[in-house]
Amino acid sequence: MKYLRSFGITKALPIVSCCVLFVVCSVCVMAQDKRTLVIGAASDIHSLDPAVSRDNSDWRQTYPAYDRLVRYEVVKGQGTTRVEPFAAGSWSVSGDGLTWTFYIRPGISFADGTSLDAEAVRFSLQRALDIGKGPAQNFNVIKSMRVVDPLILEIKLARPFGPFLQTLATNAASIINPAVMEHDPHNDPELDWLRSNTDGSGPFSLEEWVPGEHAVLRANKGYWDGTPWLDEVVVKFIPDPDERVAALENGRIHIAENLLMEQLSKLESNPDITVHRYPSQLVEYVYINTQRPHLSDPRVRRALSHAADYRGIIENVLHGNAVQMKGPIPQGMWGHNPDAYQYGYDPKKAADLLKDAGVEDLKLTLKYSERRSEWKEIAQALQTSFSHAGIHLKLKFVPNPVLREQLDQGDFDLCLGVWSPDFADPYMFMNFWFDSAYWGLPGNRSFYKNELVDEFLRQAAKSSSVAGRTKLYSRVQDIVISDAAYIFLHQIEAAVPMHKSVQGYVYNPMLESIYNLESIWKK
Repeated sequence: MKYLRSFGITKALPIVSCCVLFVVCSVCVMAQDKRTLVIGAASDIHSLDPAVSRDNSDWRQTYPAYDRLVRYEVVKGQGTTRVEPFAAGSWSVSGDGLTWTFYIRPGISFADGTSLDAEAVRFSLQRALDIGKGPAQNFNVIKSMRVVDPLILEIKLARPFGPFLQTLATNAASIINPAVMEHDPHNDPELDWLRSNTDGSGPFSLEEWVPGEHAVLRANKGYWDGTPWLDEVVVKFIPDPDERVAALENGRIHIAENLLMEQLSKLESNPDITVHRYPSQLVEYVYINTQRPHLSDPRVRRALSHAADYRGIIENVLHGNAVQMKGPIPQGMWGHNPDAYQYGYDPKKAADLLKDAGVEDLKLTLKYSERRSEWKEIAQALQTSFSHAGIHLKLKFVPNPVLREQLDQGDFDLCLGVWSPDFADPYMFMNFWFDSAYWGLPGNRSFYKNELVDEFLRQAAKSSSVAGRTKLYSRVQDIVISDAAYIFLHQIEAAVPMHKSVQGYVYNPMLESIYNLESIWKK
């Protein structure tokens, strides 16, 4: 990875002239670099290590830097939740669902010329399992792996696992060059080097990351699946949504992420901007730290769920571009229960529940970050509605990388959160959110524990029967909704505004904030 060099100025220029020169040059660069795509992002990178990161803000950079055994299929320009062969040209599975054999395509190489083979796949998956952080939870059902042949890998599972193949399309299953271990003389699998670098065989690789400023991805001209049209992708970290809008309108960026709903409406009237809208699996909710005093009482948590003005947030903050959640599984995902109990805004009922729990003058802190542009407004709306139930809510902004560390340590009362599934299975919501084995960043960010819930969830994970799993997940939903482990806010509509010159973009609900850079082009 390269860092920015500083350039000396040999002759002083008037300040105004310098500013004009900077603006003119910026526009000129954008005009000349037709094969450069510039993305305006809200959040900086936390870690580029696929075995460590659970954040889509990181995956934006890592997903195009690596190949995986399978990928999501694109049909007639539309993303799907079905997977197709990728680095693995084919595979087979035993009748009991426990033994998977993958046949690796020949001719795939890492940047240093090393072949991507069965050992590289084994190394990458085993490394994630050895590190044992959130990403490993996607495929911790793996019992053993054996390199049968340089291009054949056999994977044995400890138990049947319905979504196993889908997990291999996730960022966590990225295939890393085993030579990466040369960067750590201590042979520690969680090496610092991969936090700020990439070493894959994907269509792009990280050329530069300047924390707080930008990241640069460079196209792999010898990419086995076809050379990308783009030469370079620049991700600019712009926390202020107004600045992202201005940058999109004046041509300094081509895509603006995570804008406010009223900003999107304004952009739709700009003939140079196209706002793409798609049904989404992305949800926003509030983590309730169930291990904190008072918050361990389900009655208090139910009070919080009745203190949220769901309709007010959807109408006034999101301008109608969302629907209130009914339990943890969103609409469009199998297992969703349209008849599940839905908390409504009822400050009197919230106050009565607190009184019944013997709690008076409840004071809590709600943390939020820049991860979603509307979070400040949502936090303020919650502060207001909570006050009507007699709950004193203090708001605290924390930069997203710092907040993620605090979440993992349980250092919060309440926290705004966002989640989108890595693969099309309710396991992504049910098991990650509620299994006590996943406390912290892996997914159970309310530190919730219920032994019966654990039992049902683990039974569902072992089953290959959709009907059986649906029944188990339905029972769990009834329990966790009653326990109010989270405040289930809303399921939002995905909106991606971009300059009209950008072509070939494919949205996939499994890949929020991740772009198909290998096939995007500009006219």
